[in-house]
Amino acid sequence: MRIAILGSGGVGGYFGGRLAHAGADVTFIARGEHLAALRARGLLIESPLGNVHVPTIKATDDPATVGPVDIVFFTVKLYDTQAALEQMAPLMGPGTIVVPFQNGVDTIDVLTHALGRAHVAGGTAYVAAVIREPGIIRHTAMDRLVFGPLNGPPPRALEELRDLGKQAKFDAVLSERIQVDVWAKFARLSVFSGMTSVTRCSIGPIRQDPDLRALMETAWHESILVARAKQVPLPSTIFADIEAATAALPPGARSSMLEDLERGRRLELPWLSGAVVRIADEVGVDVPTHRLIVTLLNPHVNGRIAS
Repeated sequence: MRIAILGSGGVGGYFGGRLAHAGADVTFIARGEHLAALRARGLLIESPLGNVHVPTIKATDDPATVGPVDIVFFTVKLYDTQAALEQMAPLMGPGTIVVPFQNGVDTIDVLTHALGRAHVAGGTAYVAAVIREPGIIRHTAMDRLVFGPLNGPPPRALEELRDLGKQAKFDAVLSERIQVDVWAKFARLSVFSGMTSVTRCSIGPIRQDPDLRALMETAWHESILVARAKQVPLPSTIFADIEAATAALPPGARSSMLEDLERGRRLELPWLSGAVVRIADEVGVDVPTHRLIVTLLNPHVNGRIAS
């Protein structure tokens, strides 16, 4: 099976690197200094689960040199979604499945509209990983990939991806309710990203401070209310599930949005807390905590402010 990683940052670089290290046929689509480093030195993953170095990998900035593949990991930043779609055509064959492993809840509809429902699956990633420097992925927590068909039985390619994930020694889950899984992740991730970014803190200090923890819990409730107002059948245990997942994070776990904020990069804010606010307005739910997060971070949404 041939896999293309469209967006070779923290998520794509980590899971793609693990798959390549296990012997899967993986091509990374990257750009700039990261691409140059991948070509020159391969990919290094620094991880508490054990470092992995793939010295020789396939990497390009031109999808036309790759050709049709079986699965595309759609792992670009949310604000690069439209630009990435313009690169998709050379990767698409009659049976190609595109799986978005992004942070928001909008991409499945965007991909379905552009590519057709038969070519799109759902997906979500649980991982804390960033590009530490070109060619090096720093992984600090979690390594779970969840994916599944939008309806009906899973195509063979997704079953093969599940098996490859197990060979690569990460938690690969083929889901029968992927839309619920995507929203369950979003309810947690939107808050994790917003709270760590607003406070400029890793998760440890937020959990320990009573006032910050209360604010975080209120934001969880808001995200869950929005999902339920959208008729997403989240389980009755969702709040406890989010609480347990957050408690299991190492104290130093940081969101990718905090990493982007500190490096002066664009933020995915409009697709995280911003999306919670937008959808809440559509369904008539009050979300003051997420609205506060958006207000405080909005000056930085397009990158570093010139002083």
